Amino acid sequence: MAVVADAIEAELDRLLPVASGPQARLHEAMRYAVLGGGKRLRPMLVWTSAELFGVAPAAAIRAGAAVELLHAYSLIHDDLPSMDDAALRRGRPSCHLAFDEATAILAGDALQPLAYEALARPDYGVDAAQRCELVLGLTRAAGAAGMCGGQMIDLQAQRQTLSLDEITVLQGLKTGALIAFACDAGAILGRAGEVERAALAGYAHDLGLAFQIKDDFLDRFGDSAVTGKHGGRDQDVGKATFVGLLGEHGARVKLDELRSQASARLDIFGARSMVMRQLLDFVIDRQS
Repeated sequence: MAVVADAIEAELDRLLPVASGPQARLHEAMRYAVLGGGKRLRPMLVWTSAELFGVAPAAAIRAGAAVELLHAYSLIHDDLPSMDDAALRRGRPSCHLAFDEATAILAGDALQPLAYEALARPDYGVDAAQRCELVLGLTRAAGAAGMCGGQMIDLQAQRQTLSLDEITVLQGLKTGALIAFACDAGAILGRAGEVERAALAGYAHDLGLAFQIKDDFLDRFGDSAVTGKHGGRDQDVGKATFVGLLGEHGARVKLDELRSQASARLDIFGARSMVMRQLLDFVIDRQS
């Protein structure tokens, strides 16, 4: 993960505009939100899924960087006072506090098209049809049928009680859609068949759900000095969560089920899927 994270960081640094000219403050906010932090889990999923099919590293790195740009935009907007109103992100002041709310909104607005541009450019050894499929997949993951739709449900969840099925749908959109695209991106680059793509989609679904359940654990029980975020916010605003509905024991049981189920989905790839199995363990066992 450290090796891939370093390669992603270098690619992001190349893709992001250098702070200069009258837009310098915008450029600074974009770079602040993207560089120097985060687990880079989504780019790692692009890398590992691409590795299953022998994809060239440069292609996987570019696609992973595009996913991270879109993820960074979503975090900026998620932290805004009108959304989750979060003061900390990755142990630092959220973008709207480090700069100001208007600049943070513009930084997120600028990162989103930059992600699509990064995929559309013909400078990383991927043909036009694959680039179009990547752009289409990322667009769907980001929009009303993905992250934005999930965020809308999440905001409404502060004023109404959601069932377990409804929370699963919410998180499948808000968190899971981009994780699913990250796994599919490697398959697109590798020209994978339908069976292989379906297996990766199932793995991504289980991984995304496990990721959110673990996030709920960390929000409820985690140490903010380790997580880099203030805990207890979901409980404070009365938001329904997996841990709240299932209880601590029930949520742990669900995580174990997801670990086994997601791992089994990778059996068709044999030993090539070892790192993807280890990523599953990382997501479930992490402390931040």
